Parts: sequence; C-alpha cells; structure tokens
Amino acid sequence: MLLTNLRCPILLKPITLPLAFLSTYDLPQPQPLYRDQDEDQSISITSRSYWTRKIHNLCTQYRKVDQALALLDHLRLRGYRPDSLNLSSIIHGLCDAKRFQEAYHRFVLSISSHCIPDERTCNVLIARLLDSQCPHSTLHALHRLFDVKPEFVPSVINYNRLIYQYCEVSLPNVAHRLLFDMISRGHSPNIVTYTTLMGGYCRVSAVNVAYMMFDEMREHGVVPNSLTYSVLICGILRQRDAERGKELMCGLWETMKDEEDHSVNSAAFSNIIDSLCREGFFNEVFKIAEDMPQGKNVNEEFAYGHMIDSLCRSGRNHGASRIAYIMRKRGFTPSLVSYNSIIHGLCKQRGCMRAYQLFEEGIEFGYLPSEYTYKVLVEALCQDMDLYKARNILESMLKKEGADRTRIYNIYLRALCLVNSATELLNVLVSMLQTECHPDVITLNIVINGFCKMGRIEEALKMLNDMTMGKFCAPDAVTFTSIIGGLLNVGKTQEALNLFHQVMPKNGISPGVVTYNAVLRGLFKLQLADEAMRVFNRMLADGVAANSTTYSIIIDGLCDSNQIDKAKKFWDDVVWPSKVHDKFVYASILKGLCRLGNLNEACHYLYELVDSGVSLNIVSYNIVIDCACRLGMKREAYQIVNEMRKNGLAPDAVTWRILDKLHGAMKG
Repeated sequence: MLLTNLRCPILLKPITLPLAFLSTYDLPQPQPLYRDQDEDQSISITSRSYWTRKIHNLCTQYRKVDQALALLDHLRLRGYRPDSLNLSSIIHGLCDAKRFQEAYHRFVLSISSHCIPDERTCNVLIARLLDSQCPHSTLHALHRLFDVKPEFVPSVINYNRLIYQYCEVSLPNVAHRLLFDMISRGHSPNIVTYTTLMGGYCRVSAVNVAYMMFDEMREHGVVPNSLTYSVLICGILRQRDAERGKELMCGLWETMKDEEDHSVNSAAFSNIIDSLCREGFFNEVFKIAEDMPQGKNVNEEFAYGHMIDSLCRSGRNHGASRIAYIMRKRGFTPSLVSYNSIIHGLCKQRGCMRAYQLFEEGIEFGYLPSEYTYKVLVEALCQDMDLYKARNILESMLKKEGADRTRIYNIYLRALCLVNSATELLNVLVSMLQTECHPDVITLNIVINGFCKMGRIEEALKMLNDMTMGKFCAPDAVTFTSIIGGLLNVGKTQEALNLFHQVMPKNGISPGVVTYNAVLRGLFKLQLADEAMRVFNRMLADGVAANSTTYSIIIDGLCDSNQIDKAKKFWDDVVWPSKVHDKFVYASILKGLCRLGNLNEACHYLYELVDSGVSLNIVSYNIVIDCACRLGMKREAYQIVNEMRKNGLAPDAVTWRILDKLHGAMKG
C-alpha cells in the first residue's frame, strides 16, 4: 500500500528555523536589493497587506521573482514574518519562470518550517508543481506535506495528474499505489483515474493487469467510456492479439452510442486508427472505412480525415488514396491538408502517376496543391520524364487566385533542371514573357544554372550578356558564380578567371565566400593547385573570411594533386589556428592521408583530434578503418573500432560492410 510508503524516512531533515524557505543564502553587499527600495522605506513593516500585494505583483504581474525574493529577505531582516500568501506568490512566480526545482525546494522548506497554507492553497500549489512534469519531486513534496499535515487530502485532479505522469515514465506500479492512497484518504477514483492507469500498464505491456483494472472499475460502479475501451484495445493490439482487439472494438462501437461528449468519441476513434496503423493492421482500417461501424457517433469527415492522416504517417499513401476514393464516393470532400498529404507522400514513394491522377480528380472539387506539394509533384514528374503532365500542373497553378506567378514558374523551371532539356527551359522562359510575367533574377539564375549543369555554357553566356545589356534584370553574385563554375567544369579556365577578376568587379559585384569556393573547387578539379592557392591568397587579401567548406576544398584538392605535405602544412598553419573546421575538413585530411596508405599518420591525426576535444563523427572513423582493411591490417582495424566505441560512437552499417570486406578478402 502506498499509505505505508508515505511514512518512510525522508532524507531531508526538518528545519526548525522559521521562514527558512525565504533564505537566498548569500545576501548582496549594501546596495538596492530591489527596485523602489528607497520609496518603500516609509511604509511600516506592519503593513502586511501592502507588502503582500507588492510581493504578489512582483511575482505575477511584473514576472520579477528574484526582485520579490530580494524584497522578502530585506523585510525579514526588519522583522517581517512571511505567511502562506507570500509562499504562494513565490511558488507561482518560480513556476512561471520554469524554475521548478527551486520552487520544490522552497515549498518543502516552508512546510518544514511550519509555514503551511490551508488545504485549498496547498492543492493549488501542488497543481503548479505538477506542471514541471517531475512526478518524483512532486511525490516527495507530498510526503513532506503529509508528515506535517496528515489531514491534508490532495484533490482528485491532482491525484490523476500525478498518476498520469508516473504512467508516462513507465512506472504504473507507483501510480497504482497512488490509487490506493487516494482511496484511503476518502476519494473515489473516477473514469480518468482508471483509464490513465490502464494506459500506463498497456505502455509497459502489462495488458493482463490493465484488463483486471477494466473489470475492477466496473465492479466499483465506474462505467468505462469509449476512451477507456480505446486505451485497452491499443494495448491488446500492441501484443498482436487482433482477435481479442476486434471483440473489444465491438464493445467500443456500442459504448460510443451512450457517450454524450462527442470529443471523447473522436479521441477514442483516433486512438484506435493510430494503433491499427502503427501495428500494421491496415486491412482493419479499410474495413472500418467501408463499414463505418461507429456510425454518426463520430463526425464522418473527421473519421475519414484521421484515417488518411494515420495512413500517410505510416507511409501507406496508396492506402490513404483508397480512403479518399471511398470518401468521395459517399459524397464527402477530402480536406486540402489530407489531399496534399496523400499526393506529397505518393511523390516521395515514386508514385507520381497515381499522384497526378489524384490531382486531376481533385480539380473537380476545386483542389490545387500547396506550393510545396506542387514543387514535389512537378519534380517527380520531371524525373520520370513526363513533361506533358508537369506542364499541365503548371498551367493549373498559374490560374490559382492570388498566386505569385513568377514564383510558380521558378519552381517549375527548377524541376526542369532535373531533365537534360535546354529547349524546354527556353520555351518556358518565352512563355513567361508572352504572358507578361516578368522573370526576376531568381528565374534567370535557375535557367543559367540549368544550362551550366547541362554543359550548355554558350547559352548561359548569352543570357548573361542579355542581363548585362539591360534586356533583363541585372546579374547578381549567384549568376556569376553559376557561370564561373560552368566554365571551369568544361575546362575554360581563362574565360572563368576573366569573369571572376574583370567582369564581376566591372558590374559592381564583389565575390563572396560562395563564389571563391566555386572557383577553388573548379581549379582543383582541373589540377591547377597553384592557381587555386593564388585565388585563396587573394580571397584573404580582399577580406573575405574562409569557411569550413573552403578549407575542405583546399585540403581535398592538395591531396588529389599528391601534395600531402602542403595539405598538412596548410592544416597546421591556417586551418587549425583559425578554429573554423568541421567534420568535412577532418574527413578531407584523413582521406588524403589514407589515399597514400599513411595509416599510422592518419591514426595519429585522428587521436590527436580526439585529445584536443574534437567530437568526430562516424565518417572519420570509417575512413581510417577502411584504410586499415584495404591494407589487410585486421588488428589495427579493430583497435580503431574499439577507440570509436570508447568515444561514444557505435559502428554503423558502413563500418560493418568495411569489416565484412576485410574478412572476405582474408578468406579469399
């Protein structure tokens, strides 16, 4: 029985000094402890109503609990004896500031000092302490309160909240003892008590105990409602006992008929559908959608919508589209949110044909996708090379009232970049101009970037020329960065550097770190390491701060150019002192060392980073483990795995695949 546990020794010894809960330990040196100290000097210490109101206002109205505590300390030194009203204000103020541990501490100290509020105030304060979601601390505070005020009885709501919190931390046995204590103090557990406790037992897979409580509550005259049934059914389904779950569902549908509060039925229905989807009983969901056994006791549109939502969250988007079909067949219209969820999910699962079919069906009841769903849908169709359907969606979106037509075109153009079709890009741009939709700099940057990725650098340069000549909006740094990267990708180094050094400044654009990174990446790919380092030095001279991407590109490039010594010197002289480095930079230098077979040096570098307080990720360890495996050094590979584990990282699928290859090579 919990009642026995309440009498167990408490670690905190009773404090006999009165007003201990107000102590703030070290008082500040002589200076104003709180605002308005000087004007309060004229107020008598016996004016309790004034000080009580002031403390209350500081805590609740002005949210300055520290000032209130300082005022109380000051008053205490003048002989003021704080009371339960002051305690209440302080506890409320601390809880409002989310300083729950301090609130618990002061509450326990106050009751140990025999400054005990009345029963109603105690219940209010316990309710505030319960907001912390720390059931152990709340129960400890109750123990101390019972010690000094045995007649105190927490309210049913406070008991229920505490029971719920213990169930949430998977301690239903403690919650059950609270139920016994509740009964011993004269309360009758209600339906919330039993339902909460049953949910706690189901949470820890003690379904048989939950079943016993289900029977017990009826014996005590507490009639289970639909939410109670749903909690028990969810626990049974978690045990994969579908038949038993179906039997109880029949009882649930009957119970719903007697429930006056339809929100309870809605919550119960949601619980059941979520549980069926979570446990994989999708056929049961479809059966419920067909038969609707709950009848009119749950709003039908809500029921269908929740089934769609749960199926989408479970990745069953085709199943969700089936529910939408049933819904429409019965004269209901799916919500825009539900329809967006289905189409979005289908596109992510390579079901864009079905998604397009739903899109066409949705037009009949006024559906148009959200901007993000539109983006996902046209990208999926472009990846499937179905430009006709993608273009149809574009045309529909352009008719949407209040739509930003330029933005709609931009999303479509970005999707077209996934297709190697420069002609289609130009066609859409011409279409924009013909419909008097003026392309902005983002539009032109998307088209230029698309041309560059397709290797159509001449078209990109023509468009840049049109922009600089004033036919379109002026180019920006993104425009030049895209074209410079495109020129370097096709080996046109001089043209790229001319744009970078001459044309950009001429157009009043100063290259930033992103542009410099693009130039560095392109030069290193062309094995022009010396030129790349000259660009880097100019970058520093121009006052552009390098980022970790810059350093990663340079180290990768130097290592690829077989200049590992320069890479190490660059790390020692530039990267490490800058304190601008991340997992990509570490991986770059480790890859460089391992590419040359310098396993010992790579390990030394790895351990040196760890000793310096750097938190490495699994990728860095996998690079070194892979090097050891390629060299056939099994013992060293497993030593690195052990070091990785010591540093709190567990091997992932890549680690095991690397080690598996090592064992396969040794067997061969």
